[in-house]
Amino acid sequence: MSLLTILLVIIVAGFVLWLVNTMIPMDRKIKKILNIVVVVVVCIWLLKVFGLLSTLTNIHV
Repeated sequence: MSLLTILLVIIVAGFVLWLVNTMIPMDRKIKKILNIVVVVVVCIWLLKVFGLLSTLTNIHV
């Protein structure tokens, strides 16, 4: 996956999150939970794209 594609996905996710936060009237707590969920999903996706997620799951303590 190219760096341009990764940046494009991050920008689109941020833009959609901004649209939801500004255009849809919701309670502040729900918006905060939604923001956290989106950030966690994007972080997990980035770890998977860069191959770090499979490396972290192979570690046995």
